[in-house]
Amino acid sequence: MRNNFLYNWWARPIPVEHLRTKDCSFKEYLYKFLAHPVKRRVAKYYLLFLQEAFGLKVVGITGSTGKTTTKEMTTAILSRLGNTVSSFANIDPVYNIPTTILRARPWTKYLVLEMGVEYPQEMDFYLWLAKPQVGVITNIYPTHTQFFGGEKGVAREKGKLVVGLPDNGFAVLNADNRYCMEIAKKVKAQKVLFGSDAEVSFENMSFTRELKTKYTLKLFESKINVQIPILGRQFVENSLAAACVGHYLGAKISDVKWGLEHFSPQVHRMRIIRHKSGAFIIDDTYNNNPAAAREALGTFESLSKGRKKVVVFGDMLELGKLEKSEHEKIGEVIGKMKVDKLVTVGKSSIDTALKAANFLPSGTVLSVKTAKNVPLNFLGLDEKAVVLIKGSRSIGLEELVSRLSRQVR
Repeated sequence: MRNNFLYNWWARPIPVEHLRTKDCSFKEYLYKFLAHPVKRRVAKYYLLFLQEAFGLKVVGITGSTGKTTTKEMTTAILSRLGNTVSSFANIDPVYNIPTTILRARPWTKYLVLEMGVEYPQEMDFYLWLAKPQVGVITNIYPTHTQFFGGEKGVAREKGKLVVGLPDNGFAVLNADNRYCMEIAKKVKAQKVLFGSDAEVSFENMSFTRELKTKYTLKLFESKINVQIPILGRQFVENSLAAACVGHYLGAKISDVKWGLEHFSPQVHRMRIIRHKSGAFIIDDTYNNNPAAAREALGTFESLSKGRKKVVVFGDMLELGKLEKSEHEKIGEVIGKMKVDKLVTVGKSSIDTALKAANFLPSGTVLSVKTAKNVPLNFLGLDEKAVVLIKGSRSIGLEELVSRLSRQVR
């Protein structure tokens, strides 16, 4: 018996981490050990029936960052071609995927599943549940390395999605990510690369006055101008992956453009709030890891040129042995940006504050335990300020965003 799996006779095992009963109510206990094992098995065979009888196409999306945005973009594009069902937001995929499968109907043409992994062998469970014809890896960076032992472990787990595709399947991989390129060598299915110098790329990116990101999408031999309703180069990269999926499944480039321009960004992802002081607040509190932090800081730096720079930064979690070094690296990035104020939130980001303080004047760096401890007067909000609030849900920085949102113009 594998140490981190619980086996039973009626369904594929799932990681023990998802079956912890501490602080679990009786209702939750029944769901985990009775209802969910039945539900996931029903979902598995229901999906096989839809694929065989009605030709339902399944798209699986994984990666260290950008999974949800890529899923939403892909869903918007495919909805131009037919009925499309996709994963709910903010729910553990172990429970989300079976629920999403059961929402599909015989007339559903496309099923888009977000397959984020946190523990070893989770991808095996997802692929037992659903056999995608299309697999997407947005990128691979240090995330959940506490459980995978490093980036190679992350790559090995996420890579299962595309390595396991059938020969007539289709893999979408990031040409700018070295781990994706290593995985590409093992893929037997048809594959396409997106990135700076790949078959699917972009050029002439800039931000509009309406706080959108505009660029020229290069989709193989075609080009088209696009404006996505969200700020950041990272989201342009997500759009390339979605465009690849749409193209493979028969979308015209006009359908791709429409989907990218009309998808609904998720909450707490580079959302702009105008504070009553006139300050611009960038709410990016959904998730935090080294790659996502660098991307957010890059966009923040572009938007804040000539203005007062304020950063509120929360802990990056589950980094294991990389925790201290990665927090220090982000501190150096922030310090070299010469921000006017930095507040770090949480125990691990103290290392971020200490490293940044080496580059910043005395009195401009503050470290607090929780989001509730962030003093608004320290931020120095006025019409010249741009504030980036970067964290993850577990740190609770959305509480700070909520406080500031009550003070909007």
